[in-house]
Amino acid sequence: MKILVATDGSDFSKAAVDALADVVANPENTVFKIISTVEYPIMLVSDSFVGGSAEFYDGIEKAGHQNGQKAAEQAEAQIRSLFPNLSLNITAEVVDGSPQRVLVEKAQEWGADLIIVGSHGYGFWERALLGSVSNSVVHHASCSVLVVRNKGK
Repeated sequence: MKILVATDGSDFSKAAVDALADVVANPENTVFKIISTVEYPIMLVSDSFVGGSAEFYDGIEKAGHQNGQKAAEQAEAQIRSLFPNLSLNITAEVVDGSPQRVLVEKAQEWGADLIIVGSHGYGFWERALLGSVSNSVVHHASCSVLVVRNKGK
């Protein structure tokens, strides 16, 4: 089984990773791919925006990738702790772009059997204003999607 694990380093993502212990029947025959996405505000990608130096934007991009890398490394360590003493096949990638698009595209390209993603538990208005990554992935992915809610949230 090929499982794409979405992470942003939040408690919601950590709850999704924890759910792998209940979902994965044979971890040694499972391939895990961790994806952490980095999305920048529109002003950072517009060449017509005036008001900041190139170094400022490079710093934001570097910080975004460092945070994404940290989230991916934490998710990998968490997965390994769920299945101690087993040899696991885990890769990780930090990708620029909207999480909704990146997760669906990467799952399709890689041939994922399952995407696992945490839910922030947004209500109607928050989803309307902020969007919902999990909702979008559920409706656009070509494979199964497990949305995990953080217990107690």
